[in-house]
Amino acid sequence: MPDLLIELFSEEIPARMQARAADDLKKLVTNGLVDAGLTYASAAAFSTPRRLTLTIEGMLDASPSLVEERKGPKADAPEKAIEGFLRGAGLTRDQLEERDTPKGKILFAMINKPGRPAAEIVAEVLETTIRNFPWPKSMRWGSGSLRWVRPLHSILCILSAEDGAQTVPLTIDGITAGDTTRGHRFLAPDTITVSSFDDYSAKLKRAFVVLDPAERRDTIWNDATNMAFANGLEVVEDAGLLAEVAGLVEYPVVLMGQIGDDFLGLPPEVLQTSMKEHQKFFSVRNPKTGRIERFVTVANRTTADDGATILAGNEKVLSARLSDAKFFWENDLRIAQSEAGMQTWVDRLSNVTFHNKLGTQAELISRMEALAGELAPMVGADAEEARAAARFAKADLSSEMVYEFPELQGLMGSYYAKAAGKSDAIAAAAQDHYAPLGPSDDVPTAPVSIAVALAEKIDKLTGFWAIDEKPTG
Repeated sequence: MPDLLIELFSEEIPARMQARAADDLKKLVTNGLVDAGLTYASAAAFSTPRRLTLTIEGMLDASPSLVEERKGPKADAPEKAIEGFLRGAGLTRDQLEERDTPKGKILFAMINKPGRPAAEIVAEVLETTIRNFPWPKSMRWGSGSLRWVRPLHSILCILSAEDGAQTVPLTIDGITAGDTTRGHRFLAPDTITVSSFDDYSAKLKRAFVVLDPAERRDTIWNDATNMAFANGLEVVEDAGLLAEVAGLVEYPVVLMGQIGDDFLGLPPEVLQTSMKEHQKFFSVRNPKTGRIERFVTVANRTTADDGATILAGNEKVLSARLSDAKFFWENDLRIAQSEAGMQTWVDRLSNVTFHNKLGTQAELISRMEALAGELAPMVGADAEEARAAARFAKADLSSEMVYEFPELQGLMGSYYAKAAGKSDAIAAAAQDHYAPLGPSDDVPTAPVSIAVALAEKIDKLTGFWAIDEKPTG
């Protein structure tokens, strides 16, 4: 029983698409093979930024021969009807069987379907898969008609058995399948000839390509946490960022860099968000102070200077990014601590539409303020404090920091409320009133936060029912 190895080698695949693409490749190819009569023992798919790989073990070397029984017309049917049946079955009249049935004598055809070699079936299935691959976005290049997420450079497709490996004959838009691939773009760009999956994975590893995304994730996380621990620090966990970064590199090299002293006073969430969104950096925290003091970046190669040049460039770019964040933070604090304070931001929301049938954000806030005051006694909150919390809960939507990083809404409001001298309950409500954000999220527990959260949700529910836009969830 031969094993099948497929690799689709292209320009860099977006990290967010890789896991789904590997699953799709596995599903489409294995389903196509089984439908054609080729069963197998096991299958596994892998992805790197430049390749999708599928290995199938224990596959049949040919589809089984089948005998199909096809029911035809009655034996005394018009000659033209019988001739049409014979043409469809590819048989002659003397090859048909005549059987007695409750409906009379019926003609039956026994059609022999010989098995087909695995290579022929694999070629058909793979071409169909490539031409109909469900990328979220795809492109054409050159003068061909083939669409792929990025230009497809080569196809590796071999059947390997004890007596050697066979290249599957396949050509798609001028790309002929072979038994070669390439290693790391910079560290080992030469052509590599392979004869099996074990040979393929071993040679790729020697060519600085870690094929398994799970192995890349483990390498990044282990190296990052060990590096941080050696400096008395800890890496802030972020599973989504870890998966994304593992999809950006074929050979992960973890480096730790410094954050300029001028930026260490920024809220840790601001540092973390800025580094994640702009640079794909992991934040490194001092567990004693809770401050973000360093960052971890992942390079795609080793260098003669052990990454010093890479780190210097990253630190320079990060400094520029954090200079913007520091400007936003300091400007927002100046407004929050001014005489007009956060009311300045609330007033600006009169120019921001909440919904074209439900008014502006300022009008939403006005309704929330009235509702929170009514609800406060029912949840054990002070009515005046609940109204004030509702008034300023969404003020940070006008701040420069939230304009730059919308995911920090609410959190920045709590910082600015404290800076403006508001009570802890009002500051907490700015962040907590959005909760719960999903079925696994915690609900607010502080009385003022409960009042403001309920006020917003009741207003939205009744408002959308009133304009006949019924909630779907």
